[in-house]
Amino acid sequence: MKRMAMVADQFYPGSKAQLIEQIESMIDMKAAKADAIAAVSPHAGYMYSGSVAGAVFSRINIPHTVVLLGPNHTGFGAPFAVYKTGTWQTPIGDVGVDTELASMILDHCKTIKEDINAHISEHSLEVQLPFIQYLKKDVRIVPIVLGHGSFKDYQSIADAIAKSVKTYRHKVLIVASSDMTHYEPQDVASRKDNTAIKAILELDAGLLLERVEQHNITMCGVIPTAVMLIAAKALGARSARLIRYQTSGDVSGDMSSVVGYAGIIVR
Repeated sequence: MKRMAMVADQFYPGSKAQLIEQIESMIDMKAAKADAIAAVSPHAGYMYSGSVAGAVFSRINIPHTVVLLGPNHTGFGAPFAVYKTGTWQTPIGDVGVDTELASMILDHCKTIKEDINAHISEHSLEVQLPFIQYLKKDVRIVPIVLGHGSFKDYQSIADAIAKSVKTYRHKVLIVASSDMTHYEPQDVASRKDNTAIKAILELDAGLLLERVEQHNITMCGVIPTAVMLIAAKALGARSARLIRYQTSGDVSGDMSSVVGYAGIIVR
């Protein structure tokens, strides 16, 4: 099955030429690239968060397969849903799903289910694809949407991803798709986001979840990020680096109600 692009001409240009032109304006071709275990990248409209996503992907050697972890904004489908087979469309072209790796993850974890309904209208993974496609023409993806559950659920999903990646025959990158604080004043958003970012940089999923709850941080991809951190540590992650942080206010000039965006690489 082909998943059609749902937010082209909304979050990013629907024209291939215009999309590539915008991506090229947001990617630093002079940045030194290195292998990475995982990353955090935002998923708002490109005019607001694209420069953060571009800064992250500019510094990563994109491997054969990217496991994409995103939140479920729509509420549709299974709570923890893998898109197992088919292709995803963007204006740049189609991206194939890595059915082999997706099947391995499903085999290792009964918590997660094969389900396309959670993915059809969900934008958080789609907006990552054009950057990844541009940098790696023949890339494959494993799209996974994550809803709310227990820490035990998150641990089991992360363990399944880590076990699968360890034994897979190709290199894999894990990307957690998340925006940070939503619709608060710039100074409040920056302060709250800093507490969450520090937990991510410490590679501490439990601390991240605790701080998001304690400080009422409206970080929509906190669960994907927590799962990513658990999996990354199981895969040998030793450090994380904040590449860029900004808010929508830095673009619009309206500091009264902003959304925060953080780009982080885990190695």
